Amino acid sequence: MAIERTFAMIKPDAVARGITGQIISMIEENGFRIVAMKKHHISQKEAEGFYGVHRERPFFGSLVKFMTEGPAILLVLEREDAIAKWREVMGATNPANAAEGTVRKRFAESIERNCAHGSDAVETAAVETLYYFSHSDLS
Repeated sequence: MAIERTFAMIKPDAVARGITGQIISMIEENGFRIVAMKKHHISQKEAEGFYGVHRERPFFGSLVKFMTEGPAILLVLEREDAIAKWREVMGATNPANAAEGTVRKRFAESIERNCAHGSDAVETAAVETLYYFSHSDLS
């Protein structure tokens, strides 16, 4: 397996609850190197663009509202098979279906307020990373 990078986000619900450090510990304990990280309050325009793929879905408005309610922690993570591994560490989107010990099983409040985001493919990771980070942030 090759070293790859993925975009990750600790969502506003987790930041507000003060569990950012615990999630970052889980990231590092699973062999990820944090390439870039910043705290950022996502604007409505940014949220609408980032989640644009869901624009026609009934939950789009509440998702945008949630993602703009407070700051998030934005990260670029690196390791072998980073995309699949981060998705494994996060757990299923619905915390009721997430495996024991995953971020979402431990910390998520609901399917929407689920603490974390991760890219689902190499192409998505590249787009999402450059949505919030410049090339110079990543060197």
